[in-house]
Amino acid sequence: MKILKVSIIIIIFLSGASALILYGFYEYNNKEKKALTDADRKNIDGKFIKLSQGITHYQLEGPENGEVVILVNGFSVPYYIWDGTYEFLVRNGYRVLRYDMYGRGYSDRPATVYDKNLYNTQLLDLITALKLQGRVNLAGMSFGGQMITNFTCQHPAIINKVILIDPAYESLKPGAPRYVTLYNEAVNSNKRARDQLNDFLYPKEHPGWVKRYLPQMEYKGFRHALVSTMYDYDQHGRQSNLCLNSANKPVLLIWGEKDGVVPFRYSDSIRNVLKVDFFLVRGAAHLPSVEKPDTVNNKILSFLKQR
Repeated sequence: MKILKVSIIIIIFLSGASALILYGFYEYNNKEKKALTDADRKNIDGKFIKLSQGITHYQLEGPENGEVVILVNGFSVPYYIWDGTYEFLVRNGYRVLRYDMYGRGYSDRPATVYDKNLYNTQLLDLITALKLQGRVNLAGMSFGGQMITNFTCQHPAIINKVILIDPAYESLKPGAPRYVTLYNEAVNSNKRARDQLNDFLYPKEHPGWVKRYLPQMEYKGFRHALVSTMYDYDQHGRQSNLCLNSANKPVLLIWGEKDGVVPFRYSDSIRNVLKVDFFLVRGAAHLPSVEKPDTVNNKILSFLKQR
């Protein structure tokens, strides 16, 4: 009996010590220390608008009567991922909108479920609130490509053309329980930031990329947004692309030949069910519009001008 009591005491002690170590490790690595406020946004480029689910950070430029192009970023990188393409299209006379999805950049991080309804509502709210005229062209990168595919299926009447750049195809849902993923995101936040360089074929050519990514990680709700998207954004690549095909929209599909994030083979899966203008970008990985901006931007312009 005495041995049993000692064993129980040892187990309790070790469990408590382990819990303290895990908590300490969490606190040490957790970057989310601040709530995002108007004061934080005061000196940020772009504009802010209150929508039904929260404040959205956006930028809109180009002639009032210009054809509208909306640029949708990927899973976790804010709208700066579109810098070159945004400026290029504005210079060429388009009215261009880019924005931070909820949970990213300087948009609000609502404590809600990050599913198709949330993302589709945010984009529709933006189009309505900004009074964008005529049918709009949508361009989506990575997760943004997946998102605009589903948005177009839901709102085909307001869409003109669709541009997909290395679009996500399969569900992001991890095999681990949600609480494990949340903990791992907290204690591996530096890895999350560093791994953004994996999107490039030649990461050394983008030395400031990680530094630009870090500020958004300081605000509470970033991690929840990513993890909820992983578990709650229900995605079926084949069905989504079949739906987009039935919407009868001109689609440009751009793919970096060396993409290691969304493998090139998925381009074949998409083209099996979706009629597209396919554009292969050599010497590029997951972000061809960043690595080969002249090549990709001129192709986008050519596609938009086709009648």
